[in-house]
Amino acid sequence: MQDAPLSPATLQQLPKAPTGIDGLDEITEGGLPLGRPTLLCGSAGCGKTLLAIEFLVRGIRNYDEPGVLMTFEETADELAANVASLGFDLKQLQADKQLRLDHVHIDRSEIEETGEYDLDGLFIRLGYAIDTIGAKRVVLDTIEALFSGFPNEAVLRSEIRRLFRWLKDKGVTTIITAERGEGTLTRQGLEEYVSDCVILLDNRVIDQITTRRLRIVKYRGSTHGTNEYPYLISEDGISVLPVTSLKLEHTVSEDIISSGVPGLDEMFTRRGWYRGSSVLITGTAGTAKTTLAAAFALETCRRGERCLYFAFEESPAQLIRNMRSVGMDLRPFLDQGLLRIEAARPTLNGLERHLVTLHRAVAQFQPHAVVIDPISNLVSVGSLNEVRSMLTRMIDFLKVNNITALFTALISARDGRMDMTEEGVSSLVDTWVSVRDLEGIGERNRGLSILKARGMSHSNQVREFLVTENGIQLLDVIIGPAGIITGAGRLTQRIQEEAQRAVQQHESARRDRDLERKRRVLEATIANLRTEFETVEEELRRISHEEQTRETSLHESRAVLAKGLSADYLAAKPNTRP
Repeated sequence: MQDAPLSPATLQQLPKAPTGIDGLDEITEGGLPLGRPTLLCGSAGCGKTLLAIEFLVRGIRNYDEPGVLMTFEETADELAANVASLGFDLKQLQADKQLRLDHVHIDRSEIEETGEYDLDGLFIRLGYAIDTIGAKRVVLDTIEALFSGFPNEAVLRSEIRRLFRWLKDKGVTTIITAERGEGTLTRQGLEEYVSDCVILLDNRVIDQITTRRLRIVKYRGSTHGTNEYPYLISEDGISVLPVTSLKLEHTVSEDIISSGVPGLDEMFTRRGWYRGSSVLITGTAGTAKTTLAAAFALETCRRGERCLYFAFEESPAQLIRNMRSVGMDLRPFLDQGLLRIEAARPTLNGLERHLVTLHRAVAQFQPHAVVIDPISNLVSVGSLNEVRSMLTRMIDFLKVNNITALFTALISARDGRMDMTEEGVSSLVDTWVSVRDLEGIGERNRGLSILKARGMSHSNQVREFLVTENGIQLLDVIIGPAGIITGAGRLTQRIQEEAQRAVQQHESARRDRDLERKRRVLEATIANLRTEFETVEEELRRISHEEQTRETSLHESRAVLAKGLSADYLAAKPNTRP
């Protein structure tokens, strides 16, 4: 019966030795192959020796793994002095029996090659150093100096294989540095084939800007990052910046924070933007991009949160002075430690250096918000593709740490269109605010609009705003016959409306007076009619009374007459008996 294949989870993974170097363990997915040699090759000045020494020092400090450094070029004192500025005290590590530093002097003029010559003496010396302190890590720097006395290529290739096999059998995790050859990774062109892991360091100069790149050429038995990764040598050692390691798996927040401009907040249905989102403010020169960025930084500090401000055009003192003139006093928050301003020209460092500076500043300051003003200046220290790559990593890094990021960018009108930034990051950010010039007849005004806001609806109007002594003030929208009116047209429209309002008030007062006159005439007419009616009524009553009196008199007269006739009749009738 055929056995079921083992799943990847049940297979034993290749054991690795973490280097402790920022970013390198991430792209190697755990570190260098444990107990196997790794070849570190590159041209002069790329930091091979420094990376190898940091591998040893981090191993001692972080993982309690003693190490041996065998060098064939620099002496122990020279190496100790070179790395002291990084905080690596090699002499103290030697005194603590955690590091064994051995300098092997090799002079080609003193070497007499024979058919029986081999590296057995080196193996004995290296083996003794390893056994003395129980070393787990070894560095050989550099292999070219070791084989400089071998003109016989066959012997050289044989001894290289023997060296790598001896290190594997010894079970120590080894870094071997090598100089880069012409068309090959190393001078001999063999070391890269017998090594289990090959790391290539490159130091290149583009447009007078130095950049360093690291690439893992091969890694037997393990997956790894295959891109070129920028790395930096700073006072804290080597930092490698992975490009593709940041996945879109970060958490998001439902909290809404203010932009620092009440009128701008009202243009969002939720009265602000999401915490941890990325905001881009674009516009031409003089459209108050820095003022908007400073307003956001000030609002962040007012909430008691820390803000990290990177200024590429103004010094901290100049920025504070300029913002004070528009009612924004940053100095108190700077003194309280809620605001930190990092000011430098972009050309001071390469793109990677700026990115590492951001990483280090974020780690030290732990800000809630980061402002970079402007990102368009980074084009001067790199190509557009490099700037896009750097900004992509920057935005992802800040999002992963739930830090609200605000970027400003200078754009220029091309063919009347201003809808794209030169850096091409508008599609990466969550909120895009555009500020622009609204030019009229003999005047220049500023307008603001929201081009996009992920996760919420927003106003589609272009709002005119003013930079006043009390900050930024968005003006109410005034719509004229041809649309929204700004600047002098706004004043003209207001004057016209006031004049029209005055005319309407005058006309209304006139109508009220006419109505009052008509009311009075009507009331007089009614009074006359009432008087006439009363006269007629009185006359009718008089006539009626007279008629009634006459009727009564007539009735009484008839009654008296009738009574008188009856008496006369009785008196005149003869008294006859029957």
